[in-house]
Amino acid sequence: MSTAPAPTAPPRQLGFWMCTALVVGNTIGMGIFLLPASLAPHGLNATIGWLVVVVGCLALARVFSELARLHPDADGPYGYIRATLGDLPAFLAMWSYWVSVWITNATLATGVVGYASAVYAPLATVPPWIPALALVWLFVAINCLGARTGGGVQVATSVLKLVPMLAIAALGVVLLATSPATLTANAPTVPFSSTAIMAATTTALFAMLGFESATVPAGNVVDPARTIPRATMIGTILVSVVYLTVSTVPMLLIPGAELAESGAPFALVMDRFATEGAGRWLALFVVISGLGCLNGWTLVVAELTRTLANNGTLPPVFARANARRAPVPALLLTGALASAMVAMNYNQTLVAGFTFLTQVVTAANLPVYALCATSGWILWRRGTLAGTAAMLLALVLAVAFIVVCVVGMGREAMLLAVGLAAAGLPVYALVRARRAAPASD
Repeated sequence: MSTAPAPTAPPRQLGFWMCTALVVGNTIGMGIFLLPASLAPHGLNATIGWLVVVVGCLALARVFSELARLHPDADGPYGYIRATLGDLPAFLAMWSYWVSVWITNATLATGVVGYASAVYAPLATVPPWIPALALVWLFVAINCLGARTGGGVQVATSVLKLVPMLAIAALGVVLLATSPATLTANAPTVPFSSTAIMAATTTALFAMLGFESATVPAGNVVDPARTIPRATMIGTILVSVVYLTVSTVPMLLIPGAELAESGAPFALVMDRFATEGAGRWLALFVVISGLGCLNGWTLVVAELTRTLANNGTLPPVFARANARRAPVPALLLTGALASAMVAMNYNQTLVAGFTFLTQVVTAANLPVYALCATSGWILWRRGTLAGTAAMLLALVLAVAFIVVCVVGMGREAMLLAVGLAAAGLPVYALVRARRAAPASD
């Protein structure tokens, strides 16, 4: 009597380039296209704030990379935190992160529609919630075809979204070579202060959220111990260089008061210093950037939902996957939640939506960063992590960066983060009680 061979799991689908594209694509969304206006009141304090963010995020990226190397088969940050701090801290961190992602998806969809209307005027006559909902479900459908399909879309859009960044950087280089006085004529005069630097740091951090994206779908990554650390560090460095460059150029070219009032600062720069009408073409690439970000975060939030379900903190139905390893129930759930948010906020403007997200989403991400850094400290003290001076420096910088962000964020945003975490406690208690019920019979 022969025994049927055990079914084999479908192969992992996310390689180095797709993971790197996930980091770049999820980090470079639409926030960077608005941040020059948000940061303009801080003057050159904003540049120092950007440097703080870059150093802090690189330190955190190093911590995430080492945790991924140590736990290649863990379910991303959830597994890292759970292994050192236990179930409840892992759940609270990832619950907050999970909520922030589907809120981000809703706002991205609405923001893309706003910019798309500037490219294709007839779209402005359609109620904005209709195309926004269509975009949410388009990317749900794409990711239902599997992570490889979603990853392929991510690679393409990540390359295209770098075009406007490179255009702004190239414009700055050309002006520096041909007319250097242009870059000093409107130099900010805002005095330096620690308060302004911390405020700018907190605002700028919003644009860097997502550098940890390669760690979230760890269970679907090829050779995760090697792929995730490389993709995380390379993607973070690439984004950091791009951001530092393109956020400084508008600040030097446009008077601060005018820049602060601009709803599309990059388009303003291109129209004024390149050629009339160039801003509209740049808006097209802003749309592409938003679409790539929406695709990437759809992939990440579905994988995160599956992780929470696999670990018993969401109903098990959300851990199910189709033949392409796509977590269809998780995609449908997060698509429905994002759709509800679109319906509730369809009348918000692009800037108003991102102002709200800067507070809520950044605050909701900090528990993941803080608890992963704490896990790193615990493992380093145990001697599990490489006890090198570089690793110790990364941990010190990561903790210091989180403290600066908490102080700069203020009380209101942190209360929002605490409220988000607390909202998950009844879900955690209910699911755990149902899992424990059969054992008590």
